[in-house]
Amino acid sequence: MTEAESFRARTDFVIELSRRLHAYGTTSQRLEAAVGKVATRLGLACEIWANPTGIIISFGGGIGPGGGPENTRVLRMAPGEINLAKLCAVDAIAEQVLAGELDVAAGRSALRALDAPPGRWSVLLNILCFGLTSASVAVLLGSGLAELVSGGLIGLLIGLIAHAAESRPRLAEAVDALAAFVATALAFAISEFVTPLALDSVVVAAIIVLLPGLTLTNAVSELATQQLVAGTARFAGAVTTLLKLTFGAVAAMQLGRALGWEMPAHQPMAMSDAAHALALAGSALAFAVLFRAELRDYPLVIAAAIGSFLATRLAGTAFGTEAGIFFAGLLISAAANLYARLANRPGAVIRVPGIILLVPGSTGFKSVSFVFERDVFQGLDAAVTVITVLVSLVAGLLFGNLIVSPRRSL
Repeated sequence: MTEAESFRARTDFVIELSRRLHAYGTTSQRLEAAVGKVATRLGLACEIWANPTGIIISFGGGIGPGGGPENTRVLRMAPGEINLAKLCAVDAIAEQVLAGELDVAAGRSALRALDAPPGRWSVLLNILCFGLTSASVAVLLGSGLAELVSGGLIGLLIGLIAHAAESRPRLAEAVDALAAFVATALAFAISEFVTPLALDSVVVAAIIVLLPGLTLTNAVSELATQQLVAGTARFAGAVTTLLKLTFGAVAAMQLGRALGWEMPAHQPMAMSDAAHALALAGSALAFAVLFRAELRDYPLVIAAAIGSFLATRLAGTAFGTEAGIFFAGLLISAAANLYARLANRPGAVIRVPGIILLVPGSTGFKSVSFVFERDVFQGLDAAVTVITVLVSLVAGLLFGNLIVSPRRSL
């Protein structure tokens, strides 16, 4: 292989690696750091700039002889979605290439082989987990049996809508507003004709998977690490999603009121501690499926989600909510980095599920809802809560990185 061919093969591998990390939900600062380290190990001088909708990557001169000419690629991509199994597979392929077990051409082919579509059973399980997540969150929000059943059934329907949107671009553009409209309209109708419900809890539980709490957290994390363009863009995208969800919910409420439906003040009877424990375990299992973790990683994912939730509750009871979230974020970040170093696998396997029950997606939704309903003061109060939670969580994640440094940033 000539020097030019070698340069081209190495750059093609690094570009494909960048695509995969972006597609599988890696934040900009982690993607840039990981790709930069791999490129250096391959003898390439690489500059990369990542944002939620694209990557600009430039190779210039190489390191040592045969580095190759300057070469810049612009990659236009859709925002990535968390896929822990494929992220681990990408990391393993990169390890094999760096160790010399695979040449760069074979490594690139292995990366492309990850494009296999999910099977029918995988899709069905994913939809079922929308319902399981909604039912579990309804219980964790302090709701009763009626809210659990209603939230779970509506969550299943939202899962079907979300799946249908994956292959229909026009539907995908409006899926958030449509899902919130359907969830709110059905909850309102059940409350009117079947049994009184705590509407807020049911609606939040039904659309919980669509709420951009994790996106907001990633955005603030990027801003905190001086990824200003990426963080601003991701934050704007999360706020836009909140606006679409809120519009759909408010439109359904206005329709119900126009039809003469009443919204009685209903205070459900909270379920037992055993029910809360089962709901926590159910939500953790559902997120393991929704994050597409490998089956062997399910115990880790479930333990991370449950452990961070319990740590938040315990520390929050002793020192306050913000301190509890900070402590949980620190614990999860340090544990994820330690796992990555010991197991030589991405720490995201622990970090992502560990923070999912801590992110302020539902509070952000309530904040925008209050503003839509002209209750500005409650909206501002909820917005301050969102900011406080985000700052506490991101600070915990950053301090966790100080305690145990990350392995290759993933």
